[in-house]
Amino acid sequence: MSQLLPHFLKEGRGKLDVYFSRVFNPVWTYPDGFTWMEMFMDESKFGLHAALTPTWNETAFHADFVLPMGLASERHDINSYATHGGTWVAFRQPVLREAARRNGKPVQLTYEVNPGEVWEEDEFFIELSWRIDPDGSMGIRKHFESPYRPGEKITIDEYYQYIFERVPGLPETAKKEGITELEYMQKYGAYEIESGESYKKNETLLTEVQLAGSTVNENTHVISKDGKNIGVMINGKAMVGFPTPSRKNEFYSQTMVDWKWPEYATPTYIKSHIHLDNLDKSKGEYVLVPTFRLPALIHTRSGNAKWLVEISNRNPIWMHPDDAANWGFKTGDLVKMNTDIGYFIDKVWVTQSMKPGVVACSHHIGRWRRPQDKTGNRWATNTVNIESNGKGGWKMNTISGIEPFESADKDSKRIFWKDGGVHQNITHAVHPDPISGMHCWHQRVRIEKPGKDEHYGDIFVDTNKSHEVYKEWMKMTRPAPGPNGERRPIWFERAFRPDPSMFYIKDEAKKED
Repeated sequence: MSQLLPHFLKEGRGKLDVYFSRVFNPVWTYPDGFTWMEMFMDESKFGLHAALTPTWNETAFHADFVLPMGLASERHDINSYATHGGTWVAFRQPVLREAARRNGKPVQLTYEVNPGEVWEEDEFFIELSWRIDPDGSMGIRKHFESPYRPGEKITIDEYYQYIFERVPGLPETAKKEGITELEYMQKYGAYEIESGESYKKNETLLTEVQLAGSTVNENTHVISKDGKNIGVMINGKAMVGFPTPSRKNEFYSQTMVDWKWPEYATPTYIKSHIHLDNLDKSKGEYVLVPTFRLPALIHTRSGNAKWLVEISNRNPIWMHPDDAANWGFKTGDLVKMNTDIGYFIDKVWVTQSMKPGVVACSHHIGRWRRPQDKTGNRWATNTVNIESNGKGGWKMNTISGIEPFESADKDSKRIFWKDGGVHQNITHAVHPDPISGMHCWHQRVRIEKPGKDEHYGDIFVDTNKSHEVYKEWMKMTRPAPGPNGERRPIWFERAFRPDPSMFYIKDEAKKED
């Protein structure tokens, strides 16, 4: 729910003394970017802002420190691509660091070989933690100490060795080759933990050790041990089941009832804010799909990729011929897209690819920089002027588009495209789904023809209105506590699960007692 952060700060929930935006560009990527800008410029809301970023971007312009972080080929990472039903781990390594190691010239820190001395992210936080807590008195440093050399700073190799020696089967496989687990992953880059039958995890049988000391509920057949549900009896077999309270794939959800959403206890259809019944076609209201993505680009991270930007560099409004005819639009005409909090002006592209009554505007495009900003990326950013009336009203207009420029790259003089697109996301209000908190991206927009003094790329937003919309959506929520004073359903899985005590709101827990 981080798209709501500036509104939390705006309504006085607290202040962020130090904020790290990590490979993250909320001013551009998130909805309501002007509210982010307002909060970034207010020292009573954000204290120190450090942008950890591989590229210059619209959020970095508002940072106190811009700390260059490597892209994929410049940092460590572990991942598992969803290519098949198996379970496996892959190891991504900084290319130049690994090349130096294989050439017999190992380095202590990855930035020593990265272009521009760019920091490797894991190493950065290890180093930062030791600098913050040099003697360990704050209780921070101990979490970044070597498990093999007590009291010493953990190295990046030790960090990943510690992970890999705990991967099931990897120690035995590496031992057969006479190398460590880390060396195995450095050599092969991936290890398959389990193959084949990974789609039926729910049918995994509980072992005798797991079943020892357990009980079975006669009515639900749920198997419990030490106060936790660990499985379910199915046709006389003790199976792990699904990670739900009933250990079954639930059609009826008692959790939805317990958390004040009884009307959704069984799957049903919800009429959202963009349902046809909630649109007034007589006023020119349409559904805008702002999330579809051209296959050549990746969020805001491919703006520096010259060949990709050459392929995709504008984001017109896709419109069905019938709708275009109703408005008298033809491809290339300007259209004013009014949102809940403002508007943006774009060009129309008439295409059979759209359903009548629905329009679309692609993501990734509409990058910008102001005249006073560091030039940075010239392949994909328009130069814009931004003005505020000091009362929540913000205007943006395009000064110039993409232009050829002199650089060490001869291709920069060959730029032939001029259009850098339009920034649509900044005109969207936050719409937090009342149950999950996730942003509802599809927008209800009102279409009209621009006025004579309105131009391509013009944008207007009223951040006072955006905060009102935020409050309207927040009123639709049904907040915690849950039935036992929980902050959230305790059976929900977390990537890094907190201590069970953190799942409860203390004051509510006392009331329950």
